[in-house]
Amino acid sequence: MLKGIDVALDPTPTQERLMRQHAGAARFAYNAALAHIKACLDRHEKTGWSYYGLRRWWNGNKDVLAPWWKENSKEAYNTGLEALSNGLTNWWKSKTGQRKGRRVGFPKFKKRTKAKRRFTYTTGVFGIIEGDPYGLKLPRIGRVHCMENMLLRTKGGKVTRMTVSYHGNRWHAALTVDVSETVAPRRKPEGSVGVDLGIKTLATMSDGTVECNERFLRKAQDMLRHEHRALSRKQYGSNRYRKQQSRLGRVENHVANQRRDRLDKLTTRLANTYADIHIEDLNVQGMMGNHKLAKDIADAAFGTIRTMLTYKTAQTGSRLHIIDHWYPSSKTCSNCGAVKATLSLNERTYHCEHCGYTIDRDLNAAINIKNHVAPSAEETVNARGGNVRRDSPRVAVRNPVKREPSSSDRCVGLGVSAGNGGMLTKTN
Repeated sequence: MLKGIDVALDPTPTQERLMRQHAGAARFAYNAALAHIKACLDRHEKTGWSYYGLRRWWNGNKDVLAPWWKENSKEAYNTGLEALSNGLTNWWKSKTGQRKGRRVGFPKFKKRTKAKRRFTYTTGVFGIIEGDPYGLKLPRIGRVHCMENMLLRTKGGKVTRMTVSYHGNRWHAALTVDVSETVAPRRKPEGSVGVDLGIKTLATMSDGTVECNERFLRKAQDMLRHEHRALSRKQYGSNRYRKQQSRLGRVENHVANQRRDRLDKLTTRLANTYADIHIEDLNVQGMMGNHKLAKDIADAAFGTIRTMLTYKTAQTGSRLHIIDHWYPSSKTCSNCGAVKATLSLNERTYHCEHCGYTIDRDLNAAINIKNHVAPSAEETVNARGGNVRRDSPRVAVRNPVKREPSSSDRCVGLGVSAGNGGMLTKTN
């Protein structure tokens, strides 16, 4: 089982200079290889951009391109070549339709002032130092002091990869550790819970527990505006400009740390408490289209919550159930099952016109998420996952239109079998 660990480093001035030098070497190798690839494409020459192909090209030309290459670890150059290979592969797959999602553009050259400083160790002797819990070994740099006890963090696991990067005005090391055993929780998780994520309240649990949304970005808006205004008044590239960039970075890093700490505590508590956790598969990208709520949606970090729950439930032995985002959890009455045709965002209290049941909107959604099960064979198959039950003629139901599977023999099936067998909820 692979586990990621991030730790802050405390390098000496000499070590920090060497780290910047290694990060610059990775950027140099990236730009040199990209220039080579573009030249080959302009001449219509056949060229390979696999990682090992770029390494062979670099090893054959590094004495001419970078006579100083021996001053840095070879892993620094490999970092840039690996990044370029991944970028070119993603661009080609996106261009040929093999990659889903937003279109990926052709890689661009990295500027020294804007490129993120990072380099990665994958081979050689690096990482944990035996008998030195507060030190990490970085080849060609030496023993670097870190701010945490790494022997306790890794728990005897083997470090397979280590990425050193600079963000938030300090250097960090991200370690990929291969641990053989999962960490046992303090007590065995039990029970089931549905979690409704939102903006007014970050998370509402089906048992009535509410996690408030602290809105850290909103609270720091005045400070960020002040720092951005001060940065705009500095001459680009000057010493004062770089100092102001550091001040702005400290504020942004503080907001990110506050958000991550809150989400870590929330997801850890859920994974350690409940055996079954039900959440919705939210279309965050579509929700960001509402420009009045986009900033608050981004600050809530719904995707990060799901990512954290995914690996934390695997560690504690809990199960994470992902509910389809077309399921009308907010419009459905948790008491009788009736579905409203419309429900505006400003209606914070759910009132069922069918049975007269009144409940908080978010709590009602959380209960529905918890009680939602895989569709049965009695329900009608439809391509959008809409609810088409006719429990009562008085219940208004909005059905998806123009999305039904065609009966034409030339059409391709969408994987929806009879009885909604292909629409089961995903379970991690």
